[in-house]
Amino acid sequence: MKTIQVKLAKRSYKAICGFGVIKNLAREIKRLNLGSSAYIITFSKIKNRYGKHLVKSLKGSGINYTFKVVADSERSKSLQSCFRILQHLARFDKNKKVFIIAFGGGVIGDLSGFIASAYKRGIPYIQVPTTLLACVDSSIGGKTGVDLNLGKNLVGAFYQPRLVISELSFLNSLSRRQIRAGFAEIIKYAVIKDKLMFKYLEANHAKVLGLDKQALGYIVNRCVRIKAEIIQQDEREEKGIRTILNFGHTLGHAIETAGGYQKYNHGEAIALGMILASRISKKLKLINQDTYLRIVNLIKLSGLPVQIKGLSLKKILAAQYRDKKFIGSVNRFVLIKDIGRTIIKRNIPLGIIKDTLGIPSSL
Repeated sequence: MKTIQVKLAKRSYKAICGFGVIKNLAREIKRLNLGSSAYIITFSKIKNRYGKHLVKSLKGSGINYTFKVVADSERSKSLQSCFRILQHLARFDKNKKVFIIAFGGGVIGDLSGFIASAYKRGIPYIQVPTTLLACVDSSIGGKTGVDLNLGKNLVGAFYQPRLVISELSFLNSLSRRQIRAGFAEIIKYAVIKDKLMFKYLEANHAKVLGLDKQALGYIVNRCVRIKAEIIQQDEREEKGIRTILNFGHTLGHAIETAGGYQKYNHGEAIALGMILASRISKKLKLINQDTYLRIVNLIKLSGLPVQIKGLSLKKILAAQYRDKKFIGSVNRFVLIKDIGRTIIKRNIPLGIIKDTLGIPSSL
């Protein structure tokens, strides 16, 4: 078990990662004095497979609870879904001491955190991630949000959890595709911040993807530590430091949106976005061909897509203009100068973006 402190003054919290750590849930709730009623937002399959672990811990400590099951889809991250959940939460909240447990992956975490930020102007919430992607990335940092038809996470808030407990044994039920999606974010952390970690992944990607306990524990904790270090310096993305976490996301989110959140999952879209951002970096002579190929090859070795298929490239281009990472009409890309070194570039010429996507400049 590893405990990493996310140090944010009054909003500081612990991220506990390991095998068997879920047994500490109720004890941590009591220590934090979060309340006496847990409102657990989750998917049906997560509740059925792992809900008993939460129930055992909560019951043993006298904490009242209820499950709110939502559809297992990115489409659950909508204002309509939020409204229904808030109505249900208000009916459950009889003793005025309710807190939320986000029990699932990134969709559940984003949705639950946003609801926690909105209900009564803010109630406590805990992240209990059940996907690799959520363990290494989305459960840490306090970004919450829901989608609009025009784009991903366009409505949201920075709202930190009070605790993150990543029970790594939960990952054993993930599909290979879900594991690969999480691995995309792991690659991201290595590319932006840790050259040695990138070398480790080149040599040990099969172990991480196979959920080898030692390799998995090392990588998850390394990613969480990197993210904690970044957000401690720039919690609300106001200084430009936290922005590097968006490597691969400018065009990655556009790919997700253009595919209606169905064609590619988040990790697959980010993998493609990282390749495109690396390609732009190469076009701007920030990196050489060898560095570019190392990134592409690691993504390919992990089984993630390396080419966009079945989507309109012009639709992707249009979707990127609605992304939050645009400031007015000025685009903003996180690019790389080397593995482990980033640079933020604004106003990348449209011709370079089109060429990167393979769109003729005349269109």
